[in-house]
Amino acid sequence: MRITDLLKPEGIKIGGSATDKMDAINQMVDLMAKEGNVADKAKYKAAVLAREQESTTGIGDGIAIPHAKTDAVKAPGLAAMTLPNGVDYEAPDGEPSDIIFLIAAPNTKENVHLEVLSRLSMLLMDDDFTDALRKAKTVDEFRSIVDKAESEKLAEETAKEAAAASGASGGYDILAITACPTGIAHTYMAAEALEKKAAEMGLKLKAETQGSVGAKNILTAEEIANAKGIIIAADKTIDLARFGGKQVYQTSVSAGINKPEELINKILNNEAPILDGSAPKASAASEGGSVGSNFYKYLMNGVSHMLPFVVGGGILIAIAFLIDGFLAPNAGADFGSATPVAKFFKQVGGDAFGFMLPILAGYIAMAIADRPGLAVGFVGGTLANAGYSWGWLTSGNAVGGGFLGALFAGFVAGFFVKWLEGVCEKLPDSLEGIKPVLLYPLIGILGIGVIMFTVNPIFAWINTAMTNVLNGMGTSNLVLLGAIVGGMMSIDMGGPFNKAAYVFGTAMLAEGTDAGKVIMASVMVGGMVPPLVIALSTTIFKNKWSEADRKAGLVNYIMGLSFISEGAIPYAAADPGRVIPSCIIGSAIAGAISAAFGCASPAPHGGFWVIAIIKNPAMYAVALLVGSVIGCLILSFLKKPYEG
Repeated sequence: MRITDLLKPEGIKIGGSATDKMDAINQMVDLMAKEGNVADKAKYKAAVLAREQESTTGIGDGIAIPHAKTDAVKAPGLAAMTLPNGVDYEAPDGEPSDIIFLIAAPNTKENVHLEVLSRLSMLLMDDDFTDALRKAKTVDEFRSIVDKAESEKLAEETAKEAAAASGASGGYDILAITACPTGIAHTYMAAEALEKKAAEMGLKLKAETQGSVGAKNILTAEEIANAKGIIIAADKTIDLARFGGKQVYQTSVSAGINKPEELINKILNNEAPILDGSAPKASAASEGGSVGSNFYKYLMNGVSHMLPFVVGGGILIAIAFLIDGFLAPNAGADFGSATPVAKFFKQVGGDAFGFMLPILAGYIAMAIADRPGLAVGFVGGTLANAGYSWGWLTSGNAVGGGFLGALFAGFVAGFFVKWLEGVCEKLPDSLEGIKPVLLYPLIGILGIGVIMFTVNPIFAWINTAMTNVLNGMGTSNLVLLGAIVGGMMSIDMGGPFNKAAYVFGTAMLAEGTDAGKVIMASVMVGGMVPPLVIALSTTIFKNKWSEADRKAGLVNYIMGLSFISEGAIPYAAADPGRVIPSCIIGSAIAGAISAAFGCASPAPHGGFWVIAIIKNPAMYAVALLVGSVIGCLILSFLKKPYEG
């Protein structure tokens, strides 16, 4: 496939003009629609604008490459426009853009078109090519310039592959990896910019691209061993394990495009840090990233590793309650482990679930400080979970830091180890080998131990304070109380608010009153709603979610019915402003309806699987359905269409 196969004559406008960026996008979308590539023009435009909100696709030097990968596109396509007077496209260099290429990529597994788009991206880094496009007088001339440049580029790529295959490359001075989240354009532009600038400086540079078509131009072990250093220009996580003992400079993909000479000089002048050879790392480039985006990367690294423990362990626990619901419904405090079979499921599930907080903290710390942070974060999460404090040393009374404490432990452990690595750089080179195996774990674990023993009472106080507020309300207005505890289950989905509501519900249940059972039912139905909101929205409103989100959403049906609120955490972490309010409203409504109809649960867990022992089960099911559907509708209304 050639570029001109995607760039049809009706999708090109020569000598256009635009009043501003939005006007330019509107015109480009119209051109794309004329080519017949778009099934839903409005949805495609929304995806293009959503991509612009992440960061401008104006790359500088007069070039802009807006793009979107979405199911609103039925066939891959390109549109182009030249603007002699330019338009302010918010480019990093502040200069107007006078050449705009718009990319439309469908959400399919077929990626042949992405190779073509990557080739175009590399061509646009050639000043002679872009100057020729600016001077084109007709659509045919424009396409002819593109076709000629692509033929030359293909010949160049063929020659490069042949040289690599024969071993004639002679090694490289510097290596690089480039990657962006979408992997359509910026990945390849950064690679081209770095290789081109290195050639101008009399150097040989090889760039591995990790784009939508997979890794290309992969760096070999021999090339890595012989190179002076490696540049990582990426806006997503890159595995650095193979670069131990080498200079590695991490930055953003946009810096690879706009500052190639500066990055190359970082390696030449030995200004990049040496990656610890005995501690392979997997980290994301951080330079140029905002505080919010880095926080999100760190958090999601913890959540993604935590989730399998939550899913597997939580569902096994739910099975235990289901078994006792049939075999021992009146087991009281032993409900869930009253029979040997149920006890087995609850023990295995409980042990798996118990890893949740240590894993969360450990992998947050690892995202910040790489492998040296893992052990320190894991210990911090374990201490938060156990609730040890200085008072515990004499009294033996632990005060749980819970989910909030584990989050704190993960971030503090990561940044503590990061600081420790900086301090240890001043030590003699002879101690280099003992840093990762002795100094980092010993000092790091000791440090996080001191910190968590100190702060655990603070997080315990937060949990206790919220529980006391609920206790102070009494049971005079069960409907209002049902709405409050139901809504609290969705505020932080496993955090202190959630746990306070759950502890309050179980405490009321332990009193053995009918009101206590009603409150427990409201707590449980409120906790079931968040995963079901996600599951319903990803199933019904497919255009609002990525394919990965939709697939992961299916398991939330089971997690929701199993009373595992944590299933919604990855979605809430990714989009808290929309997900959390929607879930809170849905949970509060479900809790209120449950209490209003006197639904009562003698079981403190089990979710929908113990509905057979719940008083007024029909209305309990209605409460769950109504709350989940309302939350789903609110979330799906607030959420923007997904842009790939």
